[in-house]
Amino acid sequence: MPVYDYKCDDNGQTVEVQHTMEKTLKTWGELCFVAQAPLGDTDPMAPVKKVMSSPPGISVPIANSKLKEIGFTKLVKRDSGVYENVTALDHEKRYMKAGDPSSVPDIRSKVED
Repeated sequence: MPVYDYKCDDNGQTVEVQHTMEKTLKTWGELCFVAQAPLGDTDPMAPVKKVMSSPPGISVPIANSKLKEIGFTKLVKRDSGVYENVTALDHEKRYMKAGDPSSVPDIRSKVED
């Protein structure tokens, strides 16, 4: 569920709440009810407005080649105890198998101090 910030000009407070996209809160009383916060001395009918707190996060899939380029290792399960290293470097094995330590990706070559 999305998170929204509402500001009340009567008391200067900004409150963060979660609710569906279809819902819009209009009064301090509604806001306090949804946020499960005390009303305080503010009139419950005081108007509130939705404010933008920060830009929304956007998730974009990254291609395996880009992950490899920036130093990540991505393993994809292919069978019981078998994983394909889709970002394998030239000196790494393509398949990692349970019980075979030589097939484990070389993390040390990718991590720097």
